[in-house]
Amino acid sequence: ELIGLGASNIASAFSGGYPVTGGFARSVVNFDAGAETPAAGAYTAVGIALAGLFLTPLLFSLPIATLAATIIVAVLSLVDLKTPGQLWRYSKADFAAHMVTIVITLVAGVELGVIAGVAVGLLLYLWRASRPHAAIVGRVPETEHFRNIDRHDVFTVPHVLSIRIDESLTYLNARWLEEYVLEEVADRPAVRHVILMCSAVNEIDASGLESLEAINHRLADAGIGLHLSEVKGPVMDRLNRTDFVAELSGRVFLSQNRAFRELAANGGPPEVPPADMARGMI
Repeated sequence: ELIGLGASNIASAFSGGYPVTGGFARSVVNFDAGAETPAAGAYTAVGIALAGLFLTPLLFSLPIATLAATIIVAVLSLVDLKTPGQLWRYSKADFAAHMVTIVITLVAGVELGVIAGVAVGLLLYLWRASRPHAAIVGRVPETEHFRNIDRHDVFTVPHVLSIRIDESLTYLNARWLEEYVLEEVADRPAVRHVILMCSAVNEIDASGLESLEAINHRLADAGIGLHLSEVKGPVMDRLNRTDFVAELSGRVFLSQNRAFRELAANGGPPEVPPADMARGMI
């Protein structure tokens, strides 16, 4: 329908015709009447033609306020008062974007309102991407699953720190990841192995790779091994094209459970495996 309206307006611009548009009031009345096919437009046109021919004398004396009230009643169902409350309970950030769009639309118009909503949504996305969610995880007893230690009763060992990263590693969050890992290690003097669980990492860009290299070097200087687990194939393919895997102070494990099981039994300084062994784990 939007393509049809656009094509009609382009044609009218070259032929001297009237611009074509659609009104919310008519659309809502159509919908409330149960219209489901474009044939409803033809019936509406016939009805308007009959009203214009035979009912004009009866409608001529109606005040404009009555017509305005009719339109308001017709579009009243478009006003959604529940969504702001639901957004407030679900996400304060989405609520802020929603309210900015509404306020700018009422004050400055629809175009600026939509632009403001898109801009706020983009800024919120960049802010969330720059501070992704990460969690210290442990193994759920009698399973091979790993969950957040703050949410579940899980099994951990003092010399192994498992960190699950729930976002791709890009220039937006590369510095944040480096600071987060080093701060967590600094709070745990007994740590000898750090495992980055990468099951949710879909991409590692150049900045993310630099942060991983910096983390690896900083931990190696402290005698701590850096290990990766559950790295996705495409991500691992790109890492294998760099020197990172060869310089990794630890290993790349196929599963988090295997990494935790082997490293939990090794409480001493990490052993640096050959580069081809690290590559062969994926």
